[in-house]
Formats: sequence, structure tokens, C-alpha cells
Amino acid sequence: MARPSNTHERRVEIVEGLLRVMSERGYERASINEIARAAGLTAGLIHYHFGSKQQILLALVERLASAFQTRLAGRLRRAGDDPVKRLHAFLDAHLALDGSADPRIVAAWVTVGAEAIRQPEVRAAYVDATRKRLDTLRELLAACLHARGRGTRDARKLAGMLLAAIEGAYQFSAAAPELLPAGYAAPTLRRMVEGILA
Repeated sequence: MARPSNTHERRVEIVEGLLRVMSERGYERASINEIARAAGLTAGLIHYHFGSKQQILLALVERLASAFQTRLAGRLRRAGDDPVKRLHAFLDAHLALDGSADPRIVAAWVTVGAEAIRQPEVRAAYVDATRKRLDTLRELLAACLHARGRGTRDARKLAGMLLAAIEGAYQFSAAAPELLPAGYAAPTLRRMVEGILA
């Protein structure tokens, strides 16, 4: 009987290798040889499974977006039906420094944002993932505003402001973590949300 293909497992290992290298050195310095070393594979296997380094990066964007959706889904489930708890769950899924937080993912996401400026294909994937997060945040904010008897017309603008603050917190934590105290972002954004909802 033929052995089952391990293509999926190899691709996961390669994407994880890029994540490791990119979170430490950035995308530009993540050579195929470095990715192969981090994945415990040969450069030939990298080329066999991916046609280019950009294809690995696009697969990483999918992995990061999927990991966030999984993290968010669990937190939303635990938050129940309370609109404010659900909004806090969204913030915590991005910013909480608990056992599920991975600084490599934050650093990689910051790098993906930078590559989105340079590479149209990466930009399309980045925009798609960010649009999903923005739409979810808008819905959560609108539910909170509605529950408090407030209009929801500005929910998208407010969601954009909060998502920009989250992305800014990522930038600080990846590029200049010494500038702000660890763990500042989640409680600060919760206070911002309370101000918006007040």
C-alpha cells in the first residue's frame, strides 16, 4: 500500500520556518536557506512545495488570519451574548498577554503589513484579512451602541480607529517594545471603548 502524502505537513513546517525567521530578521533577510534551516528541511524541499518565497509569505498570511479567527471564536464563545463582553473579547484576542499570546505572530504581522506596501499580492491578502477583522469589529461595536440606545452610523469609523490603535500597539511591541510598558494596550483600549460607548 502506498504511503500517504505528507505535502500538507511539509507546507505547514515551511510556513512555520518562515514565521520563525521573519519574526527575528524580517522578510527581506529570510532566505530560502534560512527558512529551510528553521523548518528542519532542505532548500530543495522548500522549492518543491512552494514556487517562491512570496508564496510562502502568502500562506503565512492565511495561517495568521486563520489563527486569529480561531482565537477570536473561542473568546467570543466564552463571552456569551453580552455585547460589551464580546467587544472586549475581540480586543483581548488581539492584545491579551495570556498563555496563548505569541510575540512572533505580532512581529510577523507587522512585517506582512510592510510587505503589503511593496507587493500587490501580499497587499491583497493583507487587505482581505484586515477587512474581515474590521467588519467583525464594526458589528461588535454596532451591537454595543445599539444596546445602549445609541446610533450605529459611525460604527465603521470607530472600528477603523480601534483597529488602527491595535495595529499601532503591534508596531510598538515589535519594533520598539521598550517605549511602552508591557501589557498597556488591552486595558488602554478597553478604556477607549468605554469612552466611545459612554
